[in-house]
Amino acid sequence: MPPRRSFLSSTVGSKLLVAVTGLSLVGFLVMHLIGNLLVFLGPDTFNHYSHKLISNPLVYPAEAGLVVLFLLHAWKTIQLTLSSYHARPAGYEVKKRAGHTSRKSLASSTMIWSGLFLLLFVPIHVKTFKFGTYYAATEPGMRDLYRLVLDIFRNPAWVAFYVVGMIVVGLHLWHGASSTLQTLGADTPRATPVIRRAGLALALILAVGFISIPLWIFIAGGRS
Repeated sequence: MPPRRSFLSSTVGSKLLVAVTGLSLVGFLVMHLIGNLLVFLGPDTFNHYSHKLISNPLVYPAEAGLVVLFLLHAWKTIQLTLSSYHARPAGYEVKKRAGHTSRKSLASSTMIWSGLFLLLFVPIHVKTFKFGTYYAATEPGMRDLYRLVLDIFRNPAWVAFYVVGMIVVGLHLWHGASSTLQTLGADTPRATPVIRRAGLALALILAVGFISIPLWIFIAGGRS
């Protein structure tokens, strides 16, 4: 086996791939949230932004790259989880926290389950918004995505599903962000508390930011 392939198949290489792909996906989420928050500025601003985004020819290779990152991240994470399980199939009889130095939390202990949920959530999310009902905007050739977003989030079932999904995203990021920096070597004893707080802050900002949109539409009705 070539050395490069052997390294990427190793535990260290797999953890590195999970970290790099995860960090890339976090960057996408930040940009995605910034764009989505334009919905608060009304249909004209949001639809013009969306039209410029989806009409850009680079959007297709970018989307393909995101799919590859997402699937690679999921695949390597599942591989590492299964490898860890096979290495210790019996598990611990009693699980205890190791005090203030412990990294164990609700987020860390549910990473695989939150990840599996997101494997279901993301395709549904893409299908609902990217391939949802086509409404024509007032300007020729422009899609009225603002109206689609309003239609979806006036349904309480969709609001509940989306809010749960974003809470899961927040939990996944809470542990994932600090774990990624640890894998990349940025986590030192002095930096650990700062990194953990930063990871929690990032998770909260992204989760609350995304959740604010469906709640605003469902409660206040959006803007006309």
